[in-house]
Amino acid sequence: MTKHMKPVISIEAIINLPIEKAWETWTEAQHICKWNFASPEWHTPRAENDLRVGGRFTWRMEAKDGSMGFDFWGDYTRIDYLEKIEATLGDGRSLVVEFTDLDGKTKMREIFEAEETNPVELQKQGWQAILDNFKTYAESIFNGK
Repeated sequence: MTKHMKPVISIEAIINLPIEKAWETWTEAQHICKWNFASPEWHTPRAENDLRVGGRFTWRMEAKDGSMGFDFWGDYTRIDYLEKIEATLGDGRSLVVEFTDLDGKTKMREIFEAEETNPVELQKQGWQAILDNFKTYAESIFNGK
């Protein structure tokens, strides 16, 4: 019997900020709480981020009406400052976040293994929505500074 391979999903966005600002906004807990949700009905009331190899992130994601919530967490396995973050998520899936400098803008790409509960396209749409929220938030706080 062959091992079942999980589908791999890739999403990306161009952030109109220097790579240092994109990295800061992606990795600091006070910022994560402002952008980490896929729809306006959800929010992240708290985030902890120990950004080092062996460190853990835990982001509490909840429906604003209090009907449901969960902890999204993982352990960092590689940190290349301003370039790449790799982690193993709490359910064993892999996650890679890449930062690429594009002459003062930042290309961000996330590559992750799909989970088995939800359709792949739904997962891709949800993660892309979160990345799009990140782009909107990051650009709004830094542009003009």
